[in-house]
Amino acid sequence: MHRRMGILVWVLVFAPLCAATAAGQAKPAKPAPAAPAALFTTPLTLEQMSGKQAVIETTAGRIVLDLLPEQAPNHVGYFIKLAQEGAYNGTTFHRLIRHGIIQGGDPLSKDPARAAQYGTGGLKMLAFEPGAGSHVRGAVSSVLVPGNRDSAGSQFFVCVTPQPALDGQYTVFARVVEGIGVVTQISEAPVDAAGKAAERIEMTSVTIRDAPPAGVVPFSTESPAELSQYRAVLETSLGNITLEFMPDKAPNHVRNFLRLAAAGVYDRTAFHRVVPGFMIQTGYLGSKQIAMDESQQKLVGALEPEFNDTPHDKGTLSMARGDDPASASTSFFIVTARAAAIDGKYTAFGRVVDGMEVVEAIEKVPLEGEAPRTRVDLLRVRVVKR
Repeated sequence: MHRRMGILVWVLVFAPLCAATAAGQAKPAKPAPAAPAALFTTPLTLEQMSGKQAVIETTAGRIVLDLLPEQAPNHVGYFIKLAQEGAYNGTTFHRLIRHGIIQGGDPLSKDPARAAQYGTGGLKMLAFEPGAGSHVRGAVSSVLVPGNRDSAGSQFFVCVTPQPALDGQYTVFARVVEGIGVVTQISEAPVDAAGKAAERIEMTSVTIRDAPPAGVVPFSTESPAELSQYRAVLETSLGNITLEFMPDKAPNHVRNFLRLAAAGVYDRTAFHRVVPGFMIQTGYLGSKQIAMDESQQKLVGALEPEFNDTPHDKGTLSMARGDDPASASTSFFIVTARAAAIDGKYTAFGRVVDGMEVVEAIEKVPLEGEAPRTRVDLLRVRVVKR
């Protein structure tokens, strides 16, 4: 255990220095010391930063953080500033320790040509703060320059498992509340001999939002008119499909779909069933490649049917179920041709408004029975409001 902790400290503290040393071939004359740059102080008040979450969309799935400004106001304020500027978009998780930590946020990692320098950028902006202390599972903490505790910046690391040897050395400024399975999966990705990720695992976006009120189930209070303002973008391995909803016909199904999508329950499931001339189906949790955390598991349950008079025409979104009409849960399908035989027997709750060509491409993939021979991924479902 002590040996492993030493490895973690080396990676987080000494790797940036080694990368910088390796980048230089000759030793230039020592320059005159530069005046120290002013460290960042957030203009945001604690009230403005309290109750905020960061939603990190990655190419591996969604990670949601609770920010902790009371313990680390400048770290949180700087993270919010960078997120709102889009500074994290396109950066990577560049250094990984399997079931240990994942490290990312270096602005240099936007450029694949600068891979040798990953880990050296975006630092020397923040003074040390006590932070939330313990590096428990899911803790999000600062990355430092060797020997300088007042050198944090954009880079951060996430603890996949507890790392108590790091307590007191780095500033914990957030905690993972959704997506620890995604964090674990990222840590399992291939690395080179130096512990750098062998493939790009990007942060596609980082957004700041208000944390949902405790005890309030998401999408439970909106009226049907308010629900109709939402759309969902299915990001698949063959392209994007955009859906609109019919809360006037099936309000509980719409609420359930938006709730699951926003929580990342559908991320990295597959289109597991394709019937040409009928439908394509996805959302089955048995096909999910990322383990769900407890908060996601609590959202999954059976739905009472909301059969309605919507015809199952091409592009209709409907809920899959078993023999029991009240057995619908997560799996859904998109109709690819008129299917009058199922009208009134399955709950239609939306329709495709863009990306029908992607639906048709999925319908045409080679099959083994009704299963695609090559996996077609539902990478994530992005909820947007018009």
